[in-house]
Order: sequence, then structure tokens, then C-alpha cells
Amino acid sequence: MIDDIELLKIIEKDPRSSSEEIAVMLGTTSDEVDAEITRLKEEKILLGYTAEINWQKSYPEKVTALIEVRITPQRDRGFDNIAKLLSKYDKVTDCYLMSGAFDLMLIYNDDSLKDIAEFVYNKVATSEGVLSTATHFILKKYKSNGIFFEDENTDDRQAVVL
Repeated sequence: MIDDIELLKIIEKDPRSSSEEIAVMLGTTSDEVDAEITRLKEEKILLGYTAEINWQKSYPEKVTALIEVRITPQRDRGFDNIAKLLSKYDKVTDCYLMSGAFDLMLIYNDDSLKDIAEFVYNKVATSEGVLSTATHFILKKYKSNGIFFEDENTDDRQAVVL
């Protein structure tokens, strides 16, 4: 029997690992790994695979915003309806229910600050139940999903002693 948690940790760390490699790590067969991955997908536990891309190097104009949204929960539905509505926009990559000063956090990617501003004031702020928004722009990404975006600075200078 495969330990789901261990399997998921391996996939999360390197989604490109083959069934054969995972089987060796778990001490089982690749057929058992394939069957378990199929089951996890069917049960909506394993939802997909992603790549971490350094857009600053390949597409420096791309802008990412964190949008805080304060909302009025709907009777018998809480925050879910508004969260689902806002999550349907293609450029919203993440939507979280938060504790603290605001209710939802959206992560939104677009081509310019203006495009993001238009999304906020045309789509988010005008949605029924939205009380207020605050938008924060990511200026530089140092680390995401455990991956560093720049090599650690190494000081290659030589000491000079006189």
C-alpha cells in the first residue's frame, strides 16, 4: 500500500518524476504508483502540475498584483459565491479566504499596471457584495514555491593585503 502523503510530497517536489523513479523511492512498482496517481486525480486530491517560471527574465513587462478584497458575506452562502465569481477570471491565478483585515486575496497577472487597475475597478470593485479593495504590486520575486529566482550572490573578490 502506497502512503498517499509521501507520494504527494514527491510529486509536489518534482512533478516530472517518472512512475519508475517514484516507485523506487516508495519501494513499490510503477503500476501501483500509476494506479494511485489515477485514484488521486479522480478524487480531486491531485489537481494538476505547474511550472515555476522566471517571467522577469523572459517577459519583463508581466505584472503580478495581490488584490485584497473586503466583502459582505451572503446569507447561507458566506464568502463562496463571490470567491467563485472572482476566481472565474482567467488572469486570477489564486483566490484565498483570509483571516484579518480583509476577506479574499486574489493573485492576478496581466500585461500592465493599467490592465490590472481596469480589472480592479471594472470587475472586482463593482461586484455585488464587495466593500473595498486594496491592490499591491509585486516589484521583484525572490522565492516562490520553495524555488529561489536568483543565485545566491557569491563574492569573488580577492583579499588584498599590503
